[in-house]
Amino acid sequence: MTNSIGEIEVSDLIFAIGTNTTENHPVIASCIKRAVRQRGTPLIVADPRNIDLVKYADLWLRHRPGTDVALLNGMMNVIIAEDLADNEYIETRTENFEALKAVIEKYTPEYVENICGVPADDIRKAARMYAGAGTSAILYTMGITQHTTGVDNVKSTANLAMLCGNVGVEGGGVNPLRGQNNVQGACDMGALPNVYTGYQQVANDEARAKFEKAWGVTLPAQPGLTIVDAMDAAHEGSLKALYVMGENPMLSDPDISHVEEALKRLDLLIVQDILPGETTKLAHVVLPAACFAEKEGTFSNTERRVQRVRKAVEAPGQARADWEIIAGISEKMGYPMQYTSAEDIMNEIRALTPSYAGIAYNRIDKTGLQWPCLSEDHPGTKFLHKDRFTRGLGLFSAIEYRPPAEEPDKDYPFVLTTGRVLYHYHTGTMSRLSKGMTERCPESLVEVNPVDAEKLGIVDGGSVRISSRRGSVTAKTLITDRVAPGVVFMNFHFREAAVNLVTNPVFDPVAKIPEYKVCAVRLEAA
Repeated sequence: MTNSIGEIEVSDLIFAIGTNTTENHPVIASCIKRAVRQRGTPLIVADPRNIDLVKYADLWLRHRPGTDVALLNGMMNVIIAEDLADNEYIETRTENFEALKAVIEKYTPEYVENICGVPADDIRKAARMYAGAGTSAILYTMGITQHTTGVDNVKSTANLAMLCGNVGVEGGGVNPLRGQNNVQGACDMGALPNVYTGYQQVANDEARAKFEKAWGVTLPAQPGLTIVDAMDAAHEGSLKALYVMGENPMLSDPDISHVEEALKRLDLLIVQDILPGETTKLAHVVLPAACFAEKEGTFSNTERRVQRVRKAVEAPGQARADWEIIAGISEKMGYPMQYTSAEDIMNEIRALTPSYAGIAYNRIDKTGLQWPCLSEDHPGTKFLHKDRFTRGLGLFSAIEYRPPAEEPDKDYPFVLTTGRVLYHYHTGTMSRLSKGMTERCPESLVEVNPVDAEKLGIVDGGSVRISSRRGSVTAKTLITDRVAPGVVFMNFHFREAAVNLVTNPVFDPVAKIPEYKVCAVRLEAA
């Protein structure tokens, strides 16, 4: 997040797009609801489904799945045409505005209505509300990113925010809500194929030399493989071994049939996790890890806040903290890692990562600090880009709308979109062991609009088969107007109805994010 969670409650307007916040981020959703109820903060929700947050919204934009760029371009068209933009901010803080303006010109509300299905007057209303509110915050999650145009979608949110001077101000910003408790921290620590800690580029000679000196090794100049590329390489035979930590690709990755075949072709599959799952069944070696309550360390949350994690109980059996397992393997392979504690590792992180330099254990004993925190007398950073962008000037990106990779046709006439439910966490490895949560949500449901159900003879609570060009799954039907006619929704928590047998294994060309949110399917009563 460019800004902080608490700033949601001082924003003059909240624009939530592609985020089912109440089910995926209920704590942050409580901040949104408090802002609406107690301060009267206007709320715009853009989502193809009638999610719970719509009840609190002043305006709901129900756009077709995969049309986010067109919708955002339409809003910007109105803002520019009606001279609602922050011209001083554009002039002093940004560049490439004229290129954006030239592309945006054709995205009139009427033109966009034909693409995304949102009435032109609602697009105008949303644009005027966002531009006229003062300081407006944009919130998004995987409804924006999980597309073949995921990077374009994110850049479009940044375009809208900069157009109205909403980056680098309290209560504004572009705020991705991260999907797991430490996914921000994992990225910060270089768990990406192209960077070291703090997003220092592998391809940068100076950065690489710093890490080579610290570790006493020679490091490759080429970035590694994304998970998508790794699966393809395993399938082709060029990747021989894979080490999977805290991940369950046999349920969470698209086109599971392809993933299973790829994993079975490996010479060695190691899985390190706290509980067994679908992927551990294929592993040659399973390494039992300690859970959050059984180890020391830090988590970095969605607002960039680094917080202490303390050991409360001993880990069972042979389970160890992740760093202890990795250090033990490294020593057996001939490279001793001289750490005696999690704090030792944090001190090395601070020495090599400028944005974490001031985050010492004694400073986060009770309250975490937000990076960048550049020294031990630095207070941390509440919101980013206050006086200037990291690159200097904020860059507008001129982006044309591109449709999803797969659209409905006569053979597969429906759009399938996927997501989560409140009562389960990711692939259900942990949450499905909880009696209470399983009682609340015992099985996967296929959301079908009443109009479609009547046409197909599908009854509420009956079985329905969803088929795509890749496979099919069968699950129970929930007839509901939460989805529009022509759209169906499934969650991905249940192995018995593994929706990723059906999803399309196509990816954003830059970020390699799968297009989980749109694929063409056929429905039939089972």
